[in-house]
Amino acid sequence: MPERDLVSWNVMISGCVRNNNVAAARELFEEMPERDVVSWNAMLSGYAQNGCIDEARKIFDRMPCKNSISWNALLATYVQNGRMEEACRLFESKLDWDLVSWNCLMGGFVKKKMLVDARRVFDRIPFRDKISWNTIITGYAQNGEIEEARRLFNESPVRDVFTWTAMVSGFVQNGLVDEARETFEQMPQKNAVSWNAMIAGYVQCKRMDMARKLFDKMPFRDITTWNTMITGYAQSGEIAHARDFFDRMPRRDPVSWAAMIAGYAQSGYSEEALRLFVDMKRDGERLNRSSFACALSTCAHIAALELGMQLHGRLVKAGYESGSFVGNALLLMYCKCGGIEEACSAFEEIMEKDIVSWNTMIAGYARHGFGKEALKIFESMKAAGVKPNDTTMVGVLSACSHAGLVDRGMEYFYSMNQDYGITANSRHYTCMVDLLGRAGRLDEAQKLIRNMPFEPDAATWGALLGASRIHGNTKLAEMAAELIFEMEPENAGMYVLLSNLYAASGRWADVSKMRLKMRDTGVKKVPGCSWLEVQNKIHTFSVGDSCHPDRDKIYAYLEELDLKMKREGYVSSIKLILHDVDEEEKEHMLKYHSEKLAVAYGILSIPAGRPIRVMKNLRVCEDCHNAIKYISKIVGRLIILRDSNRFHHFREGSCSCGDYW
Repeated sequence: MPERDLVSWNVMISGCVRNNNVAAARELFEEMPERDVVSWNAMLSGYAQNGCIDEARKIFDRMPCKNSISWNALLATYVQNGRMEEACRLFESKLDWDLVSWNCLMGGFVKKKMLVDARRVFDRIPFRDKISWNTIITGYAQNGEIEEARRLFNESPVRDVFTWTAMVSGFVQNGLVDEARETFEQMPQKNAVSWNAMIAGYVQCKRMDMARKLFDKMPFRDITTWNTMITGYAQSGEIAHARDFFDRMPRRDPVSWAAMIAGYAQSGYSEEALRLFVDMKRDGERLNRSSFACALSTCAHIAALELGMQLHGRLVKAGYESGSFVGNALLLMYCKCGGIEEACSAFEEIMEKDIVSWNTMIAGYARHGFGKEALKIFESMKAAGVKPNDTTMVGVLSACSHAGLVDRGMEYFYSMNQDYGITANSRHYTCMVDLLGRAGRLDEAQKLIRNMPFEPDAATWGALLGASRIHGNTKLAEMAAELIFEMEPENAGMYVLLSNLYAASGRWADVSKMRLKMRDTGVKKVPGCSWLEVQNKIHTFSVGDSCHPDRDKIYAYLEELDLKMKREGYVSSIKLILHDVDEEEKEHMLKYHSEKLAVAYGILSIPAGRPIRVMKNLRVCEDCHNAIKYISKIVGRLIILRDSNRFHHFREGSCSCGDYW
């Protein structure tokens, strides 16, 4: 421009500010031959919008002349960034504030849950409008002071739809759904927020029939309405209703997909959840953090590592991997899928680790049998200034157990109250029983149980039963089992553990008694199954499985492996068969357990050099554990098995669990 006037300069500065280029705006600002209040306000707004609060204040202090826009801009900046002390000081330095400013300051206090300060501002407002009343009523209602909210609501000289909706939402948030409905019915006018608040109230208290009736009556439904109903049905386990709503909704957003995927995952339909996730990608729907977290959680549940790694690649592209919300879901997925090295890398990528990040990594290492690594993470956590909680100490004690560090575990257990203010709960005692039991110190484990400040639960007795089984103490195992049966008569796993112990001792009459007891109490043994992921597909096996398309190759390869194992010294653990039949038949019954079939298929299908990861829904049996040790040595492969209790890393003929599980 040949001639630039003040308006031209101001337009250029405002343009730079709108495009978030504060540096360019400041450069122009410093070049200006003259400035007016508009120029100063533009720079003040630019710094404020980009979170440069201190720079905004410097501009404000340099201003030769300020107007109401200048004062309100700085006040709003302090309020929006939660710097209420500075907002107050600014407010008190000037007398003639307008109503917008009063409401802004009060709203800041409400947002920070500082109701006493908010009320002090409200009481000082010279002339209140609807926003003033709605803000203070909402503040009280959302923070549990519903009676004060109701009193102010009744005092309010003018009520609009937002005032009424604030009360409906307040009643809902405080669990007073019937009062919310009464207020809702009295509303002279309702908007979508009012309807959605009332429907959400019924969803929260699991009254889906009432939520459905309101949904059907609602004259104008938005995407929030549909998402609320889908979430409600999914959380109530009514997955078919949730899917019906999902299929019928006019349009979907990432929340809709995440709610449906989470519903399938929480209801145990993991493969359906992953199928829906694939559909979501195919539809081109942008994945948000919740979608990623749900999909990663589903991968963790069924141990779909390959798909989980693909998701990892996508979330890196989306720029989500460094946040703790998605980062923690990614970390848990790797831990549960047997990728402990990948989990460690994911852990390092989380920029701001929270307590969940640290706890997940500690528990992951512990469950994989890497106790010393878990304790190193624990020390790093303390060095980072993060205070351990009760979940942390469960992971730490479990790590000590897996690493055989009995004395160190006992030291942590007895000092955690003094060091971290953590009172031992049943999970901590269960870890200690496992720690002592693993070391063969069964008398000390019993003494610890006797001295517990509360009654032991089934998990604590289960730890003692497991230790008794490993160390062959049938009498103690029987005592623990009887107590478990009293607490959890439907616990099939404990019947099987005790039956195995009887069978190993040749006590066939007692095995029969256990079988009869299970029949009389209606307890059925959960069928064992194992699965693994090959090229994004889950392959599932049951004992003696004949349904897999490659069954002939699998069985032929198992026969070949069986001969090689026997040459290496493998002997079948026929004592585990709970039927009094001849030894040859027992050996045949053990040969085709689901985990052996899965391992054989993994060796045949997964390229050399890559680990074979197998999951089992129950505890791995002693014979399969022994056999897989031999197989890992024969084929020279790392085999990672996740059972219901822990991870087993089989390498060169040994297992990370030290043969204690």
